[in-house]
Amino acid sequence: MSPGRSRWLRVSRDRSCPICGRHDWCLITQDCSAAICARSESGHRIGEAGWLHVLRENPPLAARSVVFRASVFTSCEQDFGRLAQRFRQTAELSALRAMAASLGVSVNSLNRLGVGWHAGYKAWAFPMQDDQSHIVGIRLRLCDGRKLAVRGGHEGLFIPGGLRFGGPLLLAEGPTDCAALLDLGFEAIGRPSCSGGIRHCVPLVRAHWPLEVVVVADNDPPGRQGAENLAVTLLPYARTVRIIFPPASVKDIRAWKLDGATHADVANLITNAVARQLTISEVRYAK
Repeated sequence: MSPGRSRWLRVSRDRSCPICGRHDWCLITQDCSAAICARSESGHRIGEAGWLHVLRENPPLAARSVVFRASVFTSCEQDFGRLAQRFRQTAELSALRAMAASLGVSVNSLNRLGVGWHAGYKAWAFPMQDDQSHIVGIRLRLCDGRKLAVRGGHEGLFIPGGLRFGGPLLLAEGPTDCAALLDLGFEAIGRPSCSGGIRHCVPLVRAHWPLEVVVVADNDPPGRQGAENLAVTLLPYARTVRIIFPPASVKDIRAWKLDGATHADVANLITNAVARQLTISEVRYAK
């Protein structure tokens, strides 16, 4: 069976890569006639998977183009960290500026979020992190606005570089709303969806104990319900929790910024929002 038709298998501890000797990332054909190594280069690059190495002499292979279509990355945070770095290196500044302008956010905020370019999908790549700042997944935003994720990853938070926890921490819905809040001068983190990210938000807030937590919700029923669920969950771990929404005519914070919202406008929303605190009543036991 030739490498072009043989089944590709992921390496493991029982089946290491014959090129680099490692037990992750790489692939080998079932008949051991070829390998795709993610670390050792050859003259044949197979997209984002790595480099093709022919292990068994097979002249017709050179005349064929090899198409690798399956996802090759596992949920290991080291894999996604290197993948995110590769995507950042692929992103061209001119394209990043055009994308930032179309979204109404700054290149600086996108860079803080580690945005890169996935050439295979022609999509912008936003790394997702857990509460320990390990990259556990990558969200893809296609040019038409559709959203995908790199297979094998986990849902995480969009955490910008240089984040400070001394003041209020705003929890937005998605990376682009997070970028808008960063542009307006707030310390912000993006959640993966209106109901996602809770399992990472809780330990992050508990560890850093920000002055207060502000849940920034989209102006729709799922957004409101998701914000309420997150706020209730965070109450035991935060000094104060507030929920804010953009004006009724605006979908989300990024759209509000495009309409001209300023730091003062968002700050006023925060000030006027109900401050929620967990109150523990004294418990008396009957004798």
